[in-house]
Amino acid sequence: MQEQPEPALAPGLTAQVELTVTDADTAQAVGSGDVPVLGTPRVLALAEAATVAATATGMPSGSTTVGTRIELEHLAPTVVGRTVRAQALLAAVDGRRLSFEVTVSDGDQTVARGRVERILVDRARFVERAGRAS
Repeated sequence: MQEQPEPALAPGLTAQVELTVTDADTAQAVGSGDVPVLGTPRVLALAEAATVAATATGMPSGSTTVGTRIELEHLAPTVVGRTVRAQALLAAVDGRRLSFEVTVSDGDQTVARGRVERILVDRARFVERAGRAS
């Protein structure tokens, strides 16, 4: 029996990305509230950036991933000037479906946590289909 190679995108891949919060990242600036703290849409974007980074090195040629489902709890505020770190863990791979666990922290405090699902797609075909839909 011939051994099958280990899939490039396998559970256990991780990555982290950081953001130092500026006025442009606040709920006031992004339209998600009227307070000068890190807005939930920016928290979400940071969490997604960590999932993209986790798969960047193992991505098959010509492929990319697109987000399909997000579940996020924004637990604590972060003021301008603080640096937050998003950590993504590829928890499961089911065919083309990739399931991540994400956390966003400010030092020792958990700012947000949740799950992100992405689908592996052929980049050119995806862009072509998107162009036909508009």
